Amino acid sequence: MATTMSEPIARTSLHDQVVDRLRDMIVEGELDPDTRINEKALCERFGISRTPLREALKVLASEGLVELMPNRGATVASFTSEDLDETFPIIGALEALSGEIACEQITDTEIAEIRALHYQMVLHYQKGELHEYFQINQTIHEKILAATHNGTLTNIYNSLSGRVSPARFRANMSKPRWAEAVEEHENILKALEARDGQTLSRLLKTHLANKRESVREALFSEDGAAV
Repeated sequence: MATTMSEPIARTSLHDQVVDRLRDMIVEGELDPDTRINEKALCERFGISRTPLREALKVLASEGLVELMPNRGATVASFTSEDLDETFPIIGALEALSGEIACEQITDTEIAEIRALHYQMVLHYQKGELHEYFQINQTIHEKILAATHNGTLTNIYNSLSGRVSPARFRANMSKPRWAEAVEEHENILKALEARDGQTLSRLLKTHLANKRESVREALFSEDGAAV
């Protein structure tokens, strides 16, 4: 069950929980781009000291979600239309490649896991639960990538994917696009079950291209600044 982001954090796996909580706040827009992160307020909110918070910020900086400035603290990273145009085609190509390789390497167990996740994701969509939907959606893409059993591809993909997570989340905020994304995932699952690498490659690339256009419409004004 997903935690409510205003709840104090339990001391079990504190580091991971702080990282996950902050990541969610950035991805889902609770912390806006170019906003300085108020460490004191977050420590009070989470019931933690500054040490685990600062360690978490270092992790998020490595993912491209946070910018650390000497003697000035941390700021939520911005995402411009230029970033969108440069990054999304690369990720789309990597996802297309992952789909093709996954169909050659994936096991029956891995397909069953992705199928189960898909049904959970659809249920959250039907309930209008965007946070839970997005978490499982991302896990599905990660599982397809993992099914390639290709460490080099995984490392390259992961170095870029965190940076665009906020944009991917916002791409599902309109009801028509959200419904379209679910339909695309239905077709992705069918191609994966059929181990049809060419079709899955095309579907994954198209899926991300559609997200790219949804992000452009949702986030950017004519001058390319984030809305």
